[in-house]
Amino acid sequence: MNKSVRRGVIAATVAIASMTLASCSSSEPEASTSSSSGGASAEISLLVPSYSDNTKGLWEDVISGFESANPNYKVNLQVESWDNLNDVVTTQIQAGKAPDIMNGGPFAGFAADDLLYPISEVTSPEVLADFQSSFVAASSVGDTQYGAPLIASARALFVNNTLLKKAGVAKAPTTWDELLDASLKVSKLGDGIAGYGMPLGSEETQAEAAAWFFGAGGTFGDADNITINNVPANLEATTFMKKMIDEGATQDDAGSTDRTPLLDIFIQGKIGMQIGLPPTVGQIAETNPDLDYSIVPIPTKDGTPSTLGVADHLMAFNNGDDDKKAAITAFFNYFFQADVYNTWVQAEGFLPTTTSGAEALSGEEDLKPFLELLPDAKFYPSTNPKWDATNAAFKSLFGQIAQGKDPQGVLDEIQAAADAG
Repeated sequence: MNKSVRRGVIAATVAIASMTLASCSSSEPEASTSSSSGGASAEISLLVPSYSDNTKGLWEDVISGFESANPNYKVNLQVESWDNLNDVVTTQIQAGKAPDIMNGGPFAGFAADDLLYPISEVTSPEVLADFQSSFVAASSVGDTQYGAPLIASARALFVNNTLLKKAGVAKAPTTWDELLDASLKVSKLGDGIAGYGMPLGSEETQAEAAAWFFGAGGTFGDADNITINNVPANLEATTFMKKMIDEGATQDDAGSTDRTPLLDIFIQGKIGMQIGLPPTVGQIAETNPDLDYSIVPIPTKDGTPSTLGVADHLMAFNNGDDDKKAAITAFFNYFFQADVYNTWVQAEGFLPTTTSGAEALSGEEDLKPFLELLPDAKFYPSTNPKWDATNAAFKSLFGQIAQGKDPQGVLDEIQAAADAG
């Protein structure tokens, strides 16, 4: 069995991944529109996670346009939840039916098992040149790029101004101590209101942990080594998170709460503060436009700005079929055209990863708070082959701090899982 099947983890993310905002492709490579009825034909599969209620329709629009421009190619779309994505792709790989294209997070495990095409083999030079360099680095293992950067997202603290004012909190917190104090005051308002939303369920626990680790100067490691335990800043952050839970500053059942439903509660006006993403802005506008809120940097130990950057990728599995490879190439070149890609990214509410996309969307007011945080962003060590196992361990084990488990013991368990790979 392949190592990546054993590890079997695809992270979420939504989203930014990462880095200095980049942008979207303005080139329109010939491969995207050059198919003809006399050429080779192929049917390819596209496995994607759901970012929003619009995800399926947005991909269907892309596929419809692609198939119209490339009548010899057909794309079969499969949309799964982030919770199910890992199990689905693991099962498909085990059955020898890996998706031809997949939208996911970590890819290094698949690359280590020689399951992926280098992106240079399935995109035009014009498409490759439009990806911002920082995203290229995060999409590569060594000197080889395996991920086509799809979306970027930074994290920030969403603050319910009404609840903080009612609780007597004059301004949004910038340090952990201020966050604890403000959260306790908001929680005391009663009526089911929580001061701080801390999602440590299986959806994206690693993102919440990252915000706290990075806020203390901690780390997950790098491309060569995963370092979770024996990092004093990581233990300090985990201990403070447990303190927030134990003292009643967070929602009940923090260890089993997922991010998405918890953000829904924030949007309903029942949580004082919670870390959110660029799409959260659109969700508020759609479901509770009267919510009085602000977006500020995530509090850190000493108030020094820091944020988690996340990038998701498109990756191409090598299923040994040259006709499929040609179809994958045509699809990538079509999708990363400026008009197609920018429309998709804007509709999902994320940040673009191409230079042309960044330029096109630079005037969007809702994106500015996140763009301002990007220079301070830190990222997952997603090019480390053991990150998949580490990510899975966070999702299944880190929430134990909310059930009374010793922080050092939890970090030791996660490190052991990471080392086992």
